[in-house]
Amino acid sequence: MKHLPRLAWLRGAAALVTLLAVTLTAAPAHAAESVREQQWFWEPMKLDQAHRISQGSGVVVGVLDTGLDRTNIDLKGATLPGQDTVSDKAPDNFDEVHHGTAMAGIIAGRGHGADGLDGVVGIAPQAKVMPLNPIDDPLYTGQAIRWATAHGAKIINMSFAIRPSDSLHAAIRDARAAGVLLVASAGNGANGNVAEYPAAYPEVLAVASLGRDNKVLGNSTYGPQVDLSAPGDKIPGPIPGNKYGLETGTSSASAIVSGAAALIWSEYPDLTVDEVEARLLGTVTDRGAKGRDDHYGLGQLNLMAALTGAQPPVTAEPVKPSASAQHSAFAAPTPLKPVDRGLPGWLFLVAVAVVLLIIVALIVSVVLLARRRRRTA
Repeated sequence: MKHLPRLAWLRGAAALVTLLAVTLTAAPAHAAESVREQQWFWEPMKLDQAHRISQGSGVVVGVLDTGLDRTNIDLKGATLPGQDTVSDKAPDNFDEVHHGTAMAGIIAGRGHGADGLDGVVGIAPQAKVMPLNPIDDPLYTGQAIRWATAHGAKIINMSFAIRPSDSLHAAIRDARAAGVLLVASAGNGANGNVAEYPAAYPEVLAVASLGRDNKVLGNSTYGPQVDLSAPGDKIPGPIPGNKYGLETGTSSASAIVSGAAALIWSEYPDLTVDEVEARLLGTVTDRGAKGRDDHYGLGQLNLMAALTGAQPPVTAEPVKPSASAQHSAFAAPTPLKPVDRGLPGWLFLVAVAVVLLIIVALIVSVVLLARRRRRTA
């Protein structure tokens, strides 16, 4: 099958990625250990304690993203077959952008080495991730959601932004009605009142990103669409080639919430999707202005409270506006220009340089022409 043009569909939620100089096959042991040490959120989230209660066993998380590298040493045993809606490349062994591999690792990384003490261990290290690789098109994204729902995903993580559409919203509504929890990154535009979809849909949990100081990151999109917040600053994640990247943004915060939901559902397998959502939202730690606010949502994810606290009541009223209200209240994300899936990065840079040179040449020509006219005058 011919590969269709791929769009830069991670604009709204794509993380700021800093590659670490860590190659597991060649680096000394302490280098891999330093990756674990950089998982700074473990202590405040009390993940060691949480993992003594639940590790996400039996829960499948659909990861709609850029595919993933199933050969990564930290994802061994964590992946299930997935679907690429537009190509013949298996999404569980293909990730040019690296983003999907990182999200999968944050959710369900297994670590490696003796007792799994090295590398990245995810929030739910015994959950399974199902990669789906739709292009930046609401139709294909909706199809991926339906495919994941039909193939057993209980949670769908969507760390990206896309333009809204009726077909996409219908797929999201149907998935929620089927008992699937949908989680998405709120966006990295810091543009209040500009909804990033799919996070802005009422059926989707929209996650803002926090730093080590429990304050919302400066680029985290805010507005009434935000439901809750979670760590999102320099979160280590595996990338193809058995290396690691640091992910900063709402993408990683969304993945952390998806992993937390997997822990809850594994510990309480009979809960409905509404009850799992109530555990996430009803046990948060209030941040910012008292009560719900546009930056933190209802508050910061409190994993241990969600795992061990009394079951919060399921609220009948939606936390955020209806879809119709959102369409009138917020501007949709700017549609992204298509780029070829295989376009080399250097060719893009050359094209940009050529455009800049043309602009400079035009400016110089205008200046010279103006000078000549003055002289003749």
